[in-house]
Amino acid sequence: MGNATRWLGVMTAAVCIASSSCASTQPADSADDSNQFSLSSPAFSNGGDLPAIYTCDGDSTSPPLQWSGEPLGTVGFAILMDHQPGPGDWHWYWTEWGIGPDVHSVAPGATVDGVFGTNSVNTDLAYAPPCSKGPGTKSYTITVFALSAQPELPDPRQVDRDTLLSALDAITLATDTLTITYSRG
Repeated sequence: MGNATRWLGVMTAAVCIASSSCASTQPADSADDSNQFSLSSPAFSNGGDLPAIYTCDGDSTSPPLQWSGEPLGTVGFAILMDHQPGPGDWHWYWTEWGIGPDVHSVAPGATVDGVFGTNSVNTDLAYAPPCSKGPGTKSYTITVFALSAQPELPDPRQVDRDTLLSALDAITLATDTLTITYSRG
């Protein structure tokens, strides 16, 4: 009878594991590892065209963005929009950090409770619309960073693309990007 009881216990455990009908030992509030940090826009898709309204040929407003699935421990976000016209040459249009952990979108032309750094187009501490010179299609990248801490940065008038990236390097938990193109007519 002892062997039969032991066999019944082993079989019950095997059926429980095979059918996944056992109670989970994972805490109910644990993170879902299937979530991935993702960035999207209702105005364009990744690899798509940037509508003219968000460039100097349109209203020059910043595009709408949405993000979700940030990792546990995220305390804030940062945004960077840049373009590499040639080897070693970078232009940047949007440097923003200090965005709170409860913010998951930016409306068109809106600013969130963050801090804007410089752009390579003008002296404003704001989104600067792409206004590429020369013929051909240009490619732009928008990156949102999920951060484990808020970056320590100098006066926003001193924060360019490279300064922002350096400050984010050690505190970035996850990133996602959208690459878009625009061709001036």
